Amino acid sequence: MVYTITVHLYCNDKPDSVTRLKAKLVEAAHIYRQDQGTVDWLVMQDVKDPKAFTIVERFEKEESQKFHLENPYWRTFDPAVTPLLDRPMDLRRHEELEATA
Repeated sequence: MVYTITVHLYCNDKPDSVTRLKAKLVEAAHIYRQDQGTVDWLVMQDVKDPKAFTIVERFEKEESQKFHLENPYWRTFDPAVTPLLDRPMDLRRHEELEATA
């Protein structure tokens, strides 16, 4: 069963925040997709509200996020992203359900 984390982020109103947040999220996706145990690390921008973003982190199992959190890049992510946000990140943890025929 795939262990999934979704993170909803909402950008502040400063002029370059959306551009900077988008760049940091794309950069993070390229790095985190390479972590051991990561199935995928996706970033999305809302089609109606350009300040709203979602991250979908998919891991082989819950324990796999250990490699993600041990990645040296992790220490740079929050300090770069948090000042760009209007509100705290909304993080949710899920276990994907198996779809059977």
